[in-house]
Amino acid sequence: MPAPVGVAVRKGAGFFPFPAWVAALAMAASACSSQAIGERGATADPGLTSETFPDFVEIPAGPFVMGADQAHDPMAFENERWSPASGEGTVDVPAFYLARHEVTVDQFSAFVRATSWPVDARALAAPPAHPVTFVSWPDALAYCRWMSNSIEHSPTTPPRLRELRRAGWRVMLPSEAEWEKAARGTDRRRYPWGNEPQRSRANYEGTGTVPVGQFGCSECSHGLLDMSGNVWEWTSSPYQPYPYDPSDDAANLEADALWVIRGGHYGDGPRLVRTTTRGAADPGARRAFIGFRVALSQAPAGAK
Repeated sequence: MPAPVGVAVRKGAGFFPFPAWVAALAMAASACSSQAIGERGATADPGLTSETFPDFVEIPAGPFVMGADQAHDPMAFENERWSPASGEGTVDVPAFYLARHEVTVDQFSAFVRATSWPVDARALAAPPAHPVTFVSWPDALAYCRWMSNSIEHSPTTPPRLRELRRAGWRVMLPSEAEWEKAARGTDRRRYPWGNEPQRSRANYEGTGTVPVGQFGCSECSHGLLDMSGNVWEWTSSPYQPYPYDPSDDAANLEADALWVIRGGHYGDGPRLVRTTTRGAADPGARRAFIGFRVALSQAPAGAK
């Protein structure tokens, strides 16, 4: 497997190895179960307001072009190439919803209050409107599970969200394909706003995070914000060579798997904040430049 280019966050402060993050997922399922949330989470937390819920944007079903090579984009890394024979490939993605911006410190704090989930204290130290950082992959999954149950149980849930949840949709991390389709649109753009870098459209080449949505981007695909820069964003996809195939996402997870992160961060240059750049991190990594946004997707058959 080729090494992920752009960023590869491995063992260090805030890291826990494979057996520990598997245990963390089990803890997430227990602490954020429907029963637990119904008893002490969504209805008990006075901070669970309408602003706590993600502002979801619908991404229509259909195909898009995924991946890149230097023939199309001179800044493309080798791990963006679809196959030895082709720089790009076509992926058909079902309809889903993606949050307009990254999960904020304020939104993540509501989750911690409701569940007593153990987090790095630095995750809650930034201003409320900034993207939450110092969150691991299991932290993000636990938040998703809690938000799914909060949508189901909270009296303040927006009606449309409640309808979708009752119809079997659930809050998840976006897959790598979902993330790229939402950022890139259907016209193969290099950045969410077009083909040239624009410092006025995203927080990159800077010194720190800024409040989510601070950089307006009316021309960005689907009206999403901060898909470039601010923080790298966890996805639900393990890092594997292209071509992308969602059916093999569970393969080889007994190895020291890395998980795909997308979007680049506040200190990165134009090459790392493109729509096709692929980074990866250990699931236990908690870093100042990694956060996440959530998706709303149809749950697989039999899932809750």
